[in-house]
Amino acid sequence: MARTMCRPLSLLGLFLILTPLLCGCTGGGFSVELIHRDSPRSPFHDPSLTPRARVLAAVRRSYAGSGSPGPDGAVSEVISGTFQFFMYVNVGTPRTRMLALVDTGSDLVWLRCTNGSASPAPPAAAAGGTSSVFDISSSSTYGRVGCQSDSCHSVHGTSCDATSFCQYSYSYVGGSNSSGLVATETFTFDDAPGGCTGCRERPQLQVPRVNFGCATTANFPGYGIVGLSDGKSSLINQMSAATSLPRRFSYCLTPYLSDVSSALNFGSRATVTEPGAVTTPMVHSPVHVEAFYTVEIVALRIGSSIIKLPKRSPVIVDSGSLLTSLDKELLDPVVEAVTGSIKLPRKPPPSPNPEMFSVCYEADGMKALEKVYPDVTLELGGGALLTLKAENLFMDLLLRTVCLAVVPVTYEGSVPTIGSILQQNMHVGYDLDKRTITFAPADCATSYPSPPASSV
Repeated sequence: MARTMCRPLSLLGLFLILTPLLCGCTGGGFSVELIHRDSPRSPFHDPSLTPRARVLAAVRRSYAGSGSPGPDGAVSEVISGTFQFFMYVNVGTPRTRMLALVDTGSDLVWLRCTNGSASPAPPAAAAGGTSSVFDISSSSTYGRVGCQSDSCHSVHGTSCDATSFCQYSYSYVGGSNSSGLVATETFTFDDAPGGCTGCRERPQLQVPRVNFGCATTANFPGYGIVGLSDGKSSLINQMSAATSLPRRFSYCLTPYLSDVSSALNFGSRATVTEPGAVTTPMVHSPVHVEAFYTVEIVALRIGSSIIKLPKRSPVIVDSGSLLTSLDKELLDPVVEAVTGSIKLPRKPPPSPNPEMFSVCYEADGMKALEKVYPDVTLELGGGALLTLKAENLFMDLLLRTVCLAVVPVTYEGSVPTIGSILQQNMHVGYDLDKRTITFAPADCATSYPSPPASSV
């Protein structure tokens, strides 16, 4: 992403924490580190797994969470059940640094909380100065939310507790859940290293009175969630309301086998300006959950084959799902066109879940596949023509196996999804005011700068 030269600071409603000689030139935007779940920087990283085993475990998580039904047969609450990326958040006064999962399909920010005593047990110990639980008794800026307030009503699944304060309860695909109190707190975000050229220290954006869920019970594989949907209580909408930042965010996802962190950008840094950028309008979600970012697939061109859809085909753009899922009426001709265009020896799908992949080839990595890979273009609504490289449609499962990273929609009534593999090495920007999503090819390994050796 572009970096900003230092200029005189204009607050414009932004709450920037400045130290002596610090240049607070966020330029109307900032960037944070996006850490993949399986990265060595993640608390869920399992060093005992081989690269192939790590990839297959990620695929199984994604496939299992691709639209699991709830008790009534409908897709469960607001968000998906597979998560791929973390970001750091600093909560309270003084600050508690926590690592939370990022989800573009959720309108809730929630963190594990304690009141100086018992707390929900985290799945793994946090490290590196990061806490796995937020102690509300240690913060001078923590506040409760009344159950009749607008703040309470802006959060899905709320009710009144015995003392007329707001409480929430969320359930997720796969059976996970989170419940507790709705509260307010100050959130502080550290800008990316090098995001401010000439600054001695990293600027910070401070957002007061953020509505969040203070989880007292959580059956969930993580320390919390940062919801980035278009719901009223999502971080992007609360941040915009409290500051002058526009309602924009973007990310640039590194390839899934990379240990390099990705970038999550807000405000002016979320503008997608790379060559080849295409923009498509958002459409209403067919599952009546406007929190989902939904676009429309018009056609898919694979080599000389053009697959046009006979009816409207909405699809959710979701960074939290690894695989892309399509309805059978679109997936079947995609598989036929792919197999007719790529002349490589076929291989059986890997065990123990061969149903996850419809097409696998024998190839020594992605470079070997690229030599026979046809031109592939995804046509989205508004005339957006998105070029898909081999790395966007296929996964390298190592051991000379590459497989199509597109699966059927698992359950009736579920919505097709554009997963993170299809989005890797793309700068993807969401403009909530214009109701558009923009895609551009990018080298995402360079999107989040490494801190200089002299930095703390």
